[in-house]
Amino acid sequence: MTAYDELMAYERVTQALGSVAGRTGWDQETMMPEGAADLRSEEMAALEEVLHARRTNPRTGELLETAEAPDDASSANLRHIRRSFERTTKIPADLATAIARHTSKGQGIWAAARADNDFKSFAPVLEEMIRLKREEAACLAAGGDLYDALLDDYEPGIKGRELQAIFDRMRPRLVALREKVLGADAPAGLDQEFDEAGQLAVSTLLAQTFGYDMSIGRIDKAVHPFSSGSGTDVRITTRTSPRDPFNCFYSTIHEVGHACYEQGINRDYELTPLGSGVSMGVHESQSRIYENQLGRSRAFTGWLYGKMRDQFGDFGVADEDSFYGIVNRVGSGYIRTEADEVHYNLHVMLRFDLERQLIAEQLEVADLEEAWNARFEADFGVAVDKPANGVLQDVHWSFGLFGYFPTYSLGNVYAGCLYQSLREAVPALDDQLSKGDTSHATAWLRENLQQFGGLREPRDTIRHACGFEPTEGPLLDYLDQKFGALYGV
Repeated sequence: MTAYDELMAYERVTQALGSVAGRTGWDQETMMPEGAADLRSEEMAALEEVLHARRTNPRTGELLETAEAPDDASSANLRHIRRSFERTTKIPADLATAIARHTSKGQGIWAAARADNDFKSFAPVLEEMIRLKREEAACLAAGGDLYDALLDDYEPGIKGRELQAIFDRMRPRLVALREKVLGADAPAGLDQEFDEAGQLAVSTLLAQTFGYDMSIGRIDKAVHPFSSGSGTDVRITTRTSPRDPFNCFYSTIHEVGHACYEQGINRDYELTPLGSGVSMGVHESQSRIYENQLGRSRAFTGWLYGKMRDQFGDFGVADEDSFYGIVNRVGSGYIRTEADEVHYNLHVMLRFDLERQLIAEQLEVADLEEAWNARFEADFGVAVDKPANGVLQDVHWSFGLFGYFPTYSLGNVYAGCLYQSLREAVPALDDQLSKGDTSHATAWLRENLQQFGGLREPRDTIRHACGFEPTEGPLLDYLDQKFGALYGV
């Protein structure tokens, strides 16, 4: 057995154990009894202890010194394993275990605090999480920027200053578009209740319409929708709201985008470092292009309008054009996951700025809620009414996912580039979507991006798919054109 073969055999077991940990986390958010939280935190800590030991095994370092890659995929595997080994060996085992234990416990406390609108009950948990993540970042940063060290877990190779530059270029055009659109007449929203069973039936139809393979997937409910798994076990969750079925439908399409990326990766890569999405920014490009450029298009919403009438009967919307306007209605809502395309990135920028300040010790947790509320009112012109609509709305910080939020907007940027290339490659796209046929669009994404998994670096993955260097320009042009036409501004 060559050094490379030995290394990959060991890696397959590590990947499989990581999948078990992921499935355990999925269970915690969907089916686990509430009273099992303390036991689950110990189970997650035990799994992390085993995984950390495997990922820091000195034998891996020895094999990396002599392993030779027979092809490009093997070279990419070695690149990923080396990067993971070098990062993980810098983190003490007791710290990795402590973070896993605190993360598991923190999620339940966050959920209860959110339900009770009680930020103070979550604040001590968040303070400890930030302390642990700063300690982890210090191990990784080698004297450099702590936030950059955390960001590298989700979008390898990018720096906070680069993201700041992108956001600084985006913000003026987003704010200008927002002001123009909010100065125009907006369509009225839906005004009736939609039963949960009906929402879930349409949700399942949408998942299948976008190519989600239910034979190796499933849809469950969760407080915060998410996708979990890779290869032949990829699960998604959604949520329902009696008076807002779009919350369910577009959460589902969004998570299906993530899931189809994982299901679309070359099966030869399963249980290897190439067998999952290469970064969260690239992952988000798939969820956002499915949800927005495809799912909220005039062509596709016309088809969805008919399916909603089939399920719910007359729900008070006169025609397809009116329905398209309602689906894309612009307003200063509180919730990021429910935000329209004009406001969404402003939600992300708020979180990006605040979490950088938290990690840099420029903002204390005790002052976080006030800082959030002040920034939100300044950006959106609306005062936050309760913590569940403000600082407690997202699960990410309870999981210690600092550095994750900016990848949402980076994914939007990537999606704008992909959509520009997709429209050129599939000139009949609108006609297809008007019939509920997403197969040509999703096949293009699978062929040009999804199948490659982690083969290339994140930015190279987008460049290869699009044929040009990714920038924020295509996204901003798309938004100006779509909402300018929709609102007549």
